[in-house]
Amino acid sequence: MVEIYEKEGKLFGRIVKIFLEADQDQNPLCTECYDKRKDRPILGMEIVRDLEQDGDEWEDGTICDPKSGKVYDCKLWLDKDDSYLLNVRGYLFFIYRTQHWKRQ
Repeated sequence: MVEIYEKEGKLFGRIVKIFLEADQDQNPLCTECYDKRKDRPILGMEIVRDLEQDGDEWEDGTICDPKSGKVYDCKLWLDKDDSYLLNVRGYLFFIYRTQHWKRQ
């Protein structure tokens, strides 16, 4: 679960809950990260950073995948048909993947 928040006119997001099996490490670390997040707990980690508003979208920021440690360019926007869905797109040049996060 990711909490999205605004700070100094930019949008950020941090992991506030992880859904793990009972036999998994309940406080996993980002061992694959290569920046300041390396070997830090994933819970509480800021994975969305520095998005700036451009009309109905937030863009020009980054998103980190804590499983792989990779950081991608990112943009977010609310779904036009369902305001409870947030479209989250991570991309590298022209290759991208869009996820749909549901608002709680």
